[in-house]
Amino acid sequence: MPDFTNAAIAQYFDELGDLYELDGAVVHRVMAYRNAAKAVRDAPVSVAALAKEGRVTTLPGIGKTLEEKIVTLLDTGGIPSLDRLRAKFPPGLLDMTRLPGLGPKRARKLFDDLRIDSLDALREAAESERLRGVRGFGPKFEQAVLEAFAAGVAERPAPRVLLPRALGIGEQITSALRSLPGVDRVELAGSARRLADSVKDLDVIATASDPKALTGAFARLDVIESAGSAGENAVRGRTHSGLAVDVRVVEPDLFGNLLQHFTGSKDHNMQLREAMVRRGLHVSEYGILDDATGETTRCAREEEVYERLGLAWIPPELREGRGELEAAAAGTLPRLIEVSDLKGELHSHTVLSDGRQTAEEMALAARERGLEYIAHTDHSATHGFGNHVDPDTLKAQIEHVRELNERIEGIELLIGTETNILPDGSPDYDDELLAELDWVVGSVHTSFGMAEHEMTKRLVAACEHPWIDAIGHPTGRKIERRKPYAVDMNRVIEAAARTHTMLEINAAPDRRDLNDVHARNARDAGVKILIDSDAHGVRELALARWGVATARRAWLTPDDVANTRPWPEFAAMRKRARA
Repeated sequence: MPDFTNAAIAQYFDELGDLYELDGAVVHRVMAYRNAAKAVRDAPVSVAALAKEGRVTTLPGIGKTLEEKIVTLLDTGGIPSLDRLRAKFPPGLLDMTRLPGLGPKRARKLFDDLRIDSLDALREAAESERLRGVRGFGPKFEQAVLEAFAAGVAERPAPRVLLPRALGIGEQITSALRSLPGVDRVELAGSARRLADSVKDLDVIATASDPKALTGAFARLDVIESAGSAGENAVRGRTHSGLAVDVRVVEPDLFGNLLQHFTGSKDHNMQLREAMVRRGLHVSEYGILDDATGETTRCAREEEVYERLGLAWIPPELREGRGELEAAAAGTLPRLIEVSDLKGELHSHTVLSDGRQTAEEMALAARERGLEYIAHTDHSATHGFGNHVDPDTLKAQIEHVRELNERIEGIELLIGTETNILPDGSPDYDDELLAELDWVVGSVHTSFGMAEHEMTKRLVAACEHPWIDAIGHPTGRKIERRKPYAVDMNRVIEAAARTHTMLEINAAPDRRDLNDVHARNARDAGVKILIDSDAHGVRELALARWGVATARRAWLTPDDVANTRPWPEFAAMRKRARA
């Protein structure tokens, strides 16, 4: 039986989904293969091993038909239906779908109309202005194609993993290693410890009385697909989901040095080394060498490293080379916000639109989490994804939530909406209805492809609207999946500050939007920031932690975030309360 990794099996299912879409198959078949690819890729153990044991259908989305395909792949090295589809289409057609705005259906259209069957042919057609002659395409698409090639988008990017998934894998590994005899300390380092949006690998630092035993145990963990030596007392492995993991075992009195070295970003470490060289100190993973004495300081704790350098300990989230060294030297590092500082949730959904729980269930869950208020902000009438709420339905919901608020103790229930910001910047409910609400989040859910000046004008107009209290997920990005739409965030931030409109850090792990740079700029401009879970069910209220992670990377304190205030104080901060 050939040896197939989870990533390899998932790639087969991804290709089947894309080829079926090229072939015009019904959407349910296409989605079945894409969901199967995700389930296989995310599986924490070997899917091939599960198939051998007859247990692969325990994975979500894997039924008997897909099990048969996996078993056939493992037995023969191929899938007959995939081979048949491959024979129908040129291999370069799928490569074309890596470009933004060019999914399988549109790639098939270009193939049928112009016989474009590869990235090279696509580039040539764009340069010769032949794409604009195809119905549904035009000069703007041609320009976008050329810009994508110029930016290297057509090249296959190195895969990155969203932070929550990476941390889940990292915590599984560190927990297993900590349980071993003779192991003292095990910590994650790298971009995962800095709580970056996504990571390409994991770094683990450990101390142990028997380093070889620890590295051997790591290689045998169920989550690890393969592992090999990466030097003395070091091992490099790969999980079944394809994430690279480096483990380094160090002597206890060097643990702090190594943790500091492998946590800081490239810019942070470079700036630190350059600053210390001017003082005659050389900082590395091997310690701190003092030119004056010739002595090397080894630090068991990371705090000792910064103390020896005359700096306050710097929270990992700030180690990006953005002024943290100067603040640490001056003693002006901020007291960063924590999840426990949040007192309200201002963006949540119920069964009225696309949520999974009722307003009452969401409120009780929020109260259980210690929150003092929650706004129910179901999608408005034109958000573009179904499950919309027409004006009459929203009016009925106003009465329902007000009744719930009278009945449920210990939490304030607010009736609001997530209104779609139309292309001209106006909300999709009339002002009279919006005035009846306690809270309005305005978000862009349609017409993402507007030019930068048009999108900027759209969001500025939304900020200027008297009944839009906050802008939700302001750039529309989906991390590792969709770039932000074209918008001048400096102008949006200026408008938000001028109009007392709050800007949201949407905590959905694939959004975290505003990002940390924009959030810090907004804070500096005097804008009040929100951290919202955008929960579509009670469990998703916990997603607020990822918004807090972004806020910490943005240097935000509790005072910078509006919904750390108790309800009476927050209520007075709303734009509608200032009218």
